[in-house]
Amino acid sequence: MKILGQLVWSNCFLTLLTLIMGCANNQYEEWRTSTGTNEGIRYSESQDINLNNIALLEKAWEYDTGDSIKPGSTIPTTPVIIDGVLYGVSPNQNLFALNAENGKEKWIFEAPDPSSRGSVRGISYWANEKKEGRIFYSTGPKLYAVDASTGSLIKNFGKQGFIDLRENLDGHFENSYVAGNAAPIIYKDLLITGMRVSEGIDAAPGHIRAFDVRSGERRWIFHTIPQPGELGYETWEDKNAWKRVGAANNWAGMALDEERGIVYIPLGSATPDFYGAQRKGSNLFANSLIALDAGTGKYIWHFQTIHHDLWDRDLSANPNLVKVRKKGKFIDAIAQITKHGYIFIFDRVTGESIFPIKETAVLPSDLQGEEAWPTQPIPVLPEPFARQIFGPDDVSDRTPEIHKELLNQFYKYRSGSLFIPPSLQGSWIFPGFDGGGQWGGAAVDPETQIMYISNSELPWRLQMVPNPALNQDKGTTIKEVGMLIYSKNCASCHGSNREGAGKSYPALTQLKNKYNEQSVLQIIDNGRNMMPSFKALLSDQDKSALIIYLFDLKDKEAVPQTEGKHASNRDSIPKFIINGYHRFLDKDGYPGIKPPWGTLNAVNLNTGDLLWKVPLGNFNELNKFGMRNTGTEIYGGPVVTKGGLVFVAGTQDEKIRAFNKKTGEVLWEYSLPAAGFATPAVYVIKGKQYVVIAAGGGKLGMKSSNKYIAFALP
Repeated sequence: MKILGQLVWSNCFLTLLTLIMGCANNQYEEWRTSTGTNEGIRYSESQDINLNNIALLEKAWEYDTGDSIKPGSTIPTTPVIIDGVLYGVSPNQNLFALNAENGKEKWIFEAPDPSSRGSVRGISYWANEKKEGRIFYSTGPKLYAVDASTGSLIKNFGKQGFIDLRENLDGHFENSYVAGNAAPIIYKDLLITGMRVSEGIDAAPGHIRAFDVRSGERRWIFHTIPQPGELGYETWEDKNAWKRVGAANNWAGMALDEERGIVYIPLGSATPDFYGAQRKGSNLFANSLIALDAGTGKYIWHFQTIHHDLWDRDLSANPNLVKVRKKGKFIDAIAQITKHGYIFIFDRVTGESIFPIKETAVLPSDLQGEEAWPTQPIPVLPEPFARQIFGPDDVSDRTPEIHKELLNQFYKYRSGSLFIPPSLQGSWIFPGFDGGGQWGGAAVDPETQIMYISNSELPWRLQMVPNPALNQDKGTTIKEVGMLIYSKNCASCHGSNREGAGKSYPALTQLKNKYNEQSVLQIIDNGRNMMPSFKALLSDQDKSALIIYLFDLKDKEAVPQTEGKHASNRDSIPKFIINGYHRFLDKDGYPGIKPPWGTLNAVNLNTGDLLWKVPLGNFNELNKFGMRNTGTEIYGGPVVTKGGLVFVAGTQDEKIRAFNKKTGEVLWEYSLPAAGFATPAVYVIKGKQYVVIAAGGGKLGMKSSNKYIAFALP
């Protein structure tokens, strides 16, 4: 790593550069989108809070959403702040407006369908020529339009104030799981949307659509799984794949070049995850960054970061519109971080890579029917911001006993390569499924072209098992039908024997000791934490059968031998599924790899150099054993300011911190009422700079809260 000080330019050159790049305006003072601006760089140009006074930063206000605090509830939302008003979302997905200067409530909008809930990470704002604003946000599949001044539903939008994201997908997906978790991006009078979908064989396609901001009418659609005659159709060996394969969706957000009218959209993997025998080929446009004409949805260019994804390596963060300096000239570029710790950088207009990318040979699959793609693209630069190979020397040695136990586990599974195909033996995924660059996104300083990324480094186990749903075609009793439904819909997360996989995927073997049948039915309908809603996916009969199986109730009633939802076509069922999602943890619940377990990183996008890497987060109880600044798992991204600071929360120690952006030194920290598993927003009112974070907690089995906290100087 290079010393950052060697790369800092003179003040006069920086001033000139600022004028050239157009930073000397107020576009970076408000926080008009979930990423600050449509560039997606999470940058504030205010210097009100700076290196000299950061120690004085204090709580300016605190807002309690009034929601009852439920175990597992969280607030992943980054609010938007426009004209002195902050718009946010509560744990129960109610939309609210506050006076952003003092946190006083202006109004609350409660979504009409309380059972239709999801994870709301961002919302969108649009105003007409009369400056009449409206907020767009989703709870589950319904995308609402709400009057920004009154909090009332705009009834002439869509169906009495909302559009159903399951509709207008060029197919029948009314009963599919769909949720609009990321903020739509707005271009002129178009609302460009992605969505979260299922990751199984029942997934809807993740097509990108644009809707009229006034009427809710669909204006264009881009098929992310190409149909006959469309570009990319030839990358699917089965020419009917477009009829049955789902996902390739955008759930992480987008970026928009407003001047050129180009929208940049990162996409996830195709379904089902981990076993691709029924979707052979490179699978465009899954795992691709695509550039579309924002006005028409027409294709411009793409780059696929993973071919025929077998590792759930979705593009899980919005891209960043940047300028990079090459041979003395600036190039308008776009940067995309990934789960496996890489940064891909392209010319915004042509899609040409700024740094070389090598198609590198990877291991073949030994799983029956699978054909792993023979190569994967690896950028030569920028340097990776995450460790990528997990070997025996990396196994935690927190104590000799723990080291021995973990080594015994380590050697049971394959390791030593980044792209080991899924297998019956199993392998280590590192960075893990929630590792590398995640939905919290990266921040970029437009004056220095330095990117800041928070990063989790925790191995997860990936092991395939024969799909238990293939063991029988139909059940002969209701309980057997329930077991079949569990095998198809629940086993990949909760284990084939209901044994679970840690706090995120709890065991269901003792379910009746903690819940009654009605409460479990509500969870099935509404979802919770990582679990989506199955309300539209399962019939009432199916849910009753599942309850009977989960609670081990007596069952004497024979099931009629008719085809129902539970008796889906065997040919569509994958032969193998993942045997649960398992973090590699020691007996005390700490990561089974040597620290750091979470880091904040600075990367120079001009040179590709990793400038510094520092631990982010700490387990204070380990300090007495000499383990300080270990880092923790992180759910939330950073923001960077002209005042010399990087603000970031997202850690398991429930703190928000400010770092010196040049050195990575911690300059300030504050203990939140619960973990801030979100990305902060930074804004200015009357010359005064504020930093606000949603402190919702709730992930990883941690306590929940319903508060937003804002900070400012005295």
